[in-house]
Amino acid sequence: MPGVDVKAEYAQLVKAAAAGNRGAMEELLVKAQEAAYRFSLLVCGHPEDAEDVMQDALLKTYQHVDTIADPDAFRTWLYSTVRNACLMKRRRRAGEPSRFVSVERGIETSHGPVDVAVADPSPAIDQRLIDGWMDDRLRQALRRLPRAYRLIVVMREIEGLSTKEVAAVAGVSEANVKTRLHRARLMLRKQLEHP
Repeated sequence: MPGVDVKAEYAQLVKAAAAGNRGAMEELLVKAQEAAYRFSLLVCGHPEDAEDVMQDALLKTYQHVDTIADPDAFRTWLYSTVRNACLMKRRRRAGEPSRFVSVERGIETSHGPVDVAVADPSPAIDQRLIDGWMDDRLRQALRRLPRAYRLIVVMREIEGLSTKEVAAVAGVSEANVKTRLHRARLMLRKQLEHP
């Protein structure tokens, strides 16, 4: 079972890093980085916020690896850390506007306007076409799910966490996780069957 192997691998790295093994700490941070970013992007919604939250989660991992009580539950600890950081970031941004002014016209300086070159973060049109319409439909269907359901689906189906781990991260009962997962699957099926 792939989820068990991943859990054991993380646990082994956590134990070795807590014992002072620098190589294990480095490997743990590299492995945790991808998972933390994927999850923070889902929870926070903005790539900039996701990057900040991922960095915070990695820093906390580095600082507190020796205090993690259950190394087998590292991913649960990591996802809880990411979720809490995203919630804090959202609270801090409560008064900010939802959109920012474009920098296409340049930035005013004392010497006049200065052009700003900003890379387009979106994939090229040919890449979007290559990705395929079904993949796009699935992503759209996931985005349309209510946030609470989307979190459950991603943690359980994509990240491979157990029902118990998902319940711990989401702060709900295991029965609630199962119910939400079932409802989310039905919603996804309905969206994919009827475009």
